[in-house]
Amino acid sequence: MNSINSEEQNENGLSPEFKEEETQNISDQEDNENEQVDDVSSDIEAKEENKDSDDSTELSFDEVLLERDEYLNLLQSVKAEFDNYQKQTKKRITETRTYARGEIVEKLLPVLDACDAAVSHGAEDVAAIRKALIDSLENEGLKLVGTALEEFDPSIHEAVSHEPGIEGEEGQVVSEVLRQGYFWEGKILRPAMVKVRG
Repeated sequence: MNSINSEEQNENGLSPEFKEEETQNISDQEDNENEQVDDVSSDIEAKEENKDSDDSTELSFDEVLLERDEYLNLLQSVKAEFDNYQKQTKKRITETRTYARGEIVEKLLPVLDACDAAVSHGAEDVAAIRKALIDSLENEGLKLVGTALEEFDPSIHEAVSHEPGIEGEEGQVVSEVLRQGYFWEGKILRPAMVKVRG
């Protein structure tokens, strides 16, 4: 048997080895209790985190809805602007085409004037050509302005001479058309040159 020194024994009569084991057991128990406390606190923290994450999920869902509404409003605004752009572009294209066609017709006016002069001098052969040209241009939007005995309108007639009126006639009337005027697509292309009576 091992002889135990009296100094090595403590007041309870326990050896230092036994005392170390007992201390170790106590410390293990404290560790186990600390672990249990840690587990309980980590469970509580996990529940709080889940609650916080639910709140953050709700917040993020609300944020997503707000962002969606912003994008929807932006999309609707861009779509409206694009629709307006398309309408304006179509309108400009139509106006440009009308203007370009009007320029071509305007370049043909001297030919029509030459035909009118030839017919007024008795060249009946030219009348058929003039009529065919006028008919084809009228189908495209040309209209004649200025006929004798119509009321004088300074917006479509250009008065180059004036003669006194006849008794009983009211206002001013066109007595003679000196040069034919033309409308193109509802706009005056060239006013008629006329002699005015009254």
